Amino acid sequence: MIEVQLSEGDRVDAALRTFKRKVQRAGILAEVRRRRHYLKPSVAKQLKSAAARRRARTRGKSPRPA
Repeated sequence: MIEVQLSEGDRVDAALRTFKRKVQRAGILAEVRRRRHYLKPSVAKQLKSAAARRRARTRGKSPRPA
């Protein structure tokens, strides 16, 4: 769990920036977005395969024949 300890005289906006940075580095928001909807394993496999094809295309390599 992400925590930011405030001491006497600390500014709240600085603490909020620190909190946001820690959440970003921990990958919490990315995990929440990924789990927002359930994907069947077959659909997840199709998305992963499509992403690999896009990466291969941008790198200038032809994807493996299916």
